Amino acid sequence: METSPITLAPNAAKRVAAIAAKQGKPAMLRLSVKGGGCSGFQYKFGLADAPDGDDSISETDGVQLLVDPVSLDLVAGCVVDYVESLGGSAFQVSNPQAASGCGCGSSFSV
Repeated sequence: METSPITLAPNAAKRVAAIAAKQGKPAMLRLSVKGGGCSGFQYKFGLADAPDGDDSISETDGVQLLVDPVSLDLVAGCVVDYVESLGGSAFQVSNPQAASGCGCGSSFSV
C-alpha cells in the first residue's frame, strides 16, 4: 500500500463516514475507473471492507480513499468531493487528466 496522489475532500470524507456508520462498515471509499459511459471511462464508487495490497490510499479525517493501480493511472491528481445541489447530491471527481467529460460528471475521456 502506498500514499495516493489523489485527494479526498473533507466534505466527501464526512459523507463517507456517515454512510459507513449507517451500514456498519469501515469508513473506506473505493474509487475505480471502468470502460464505458458516454465519454469512454466512468467513475465507480463503493464502500470497501479493507484495502487490497496494491491499493493507493489517501486519508482525510480518518476516512480512507482506496484506488487500484490501473485506475490510479487515470485519476492521479484528482480531488474527490461530495456536492449537494438542487439537482441532487453525489460524489464528484475533479480530474485534471480528463480531456473532456459528460454533463452528468460521471464519465470522462483522456
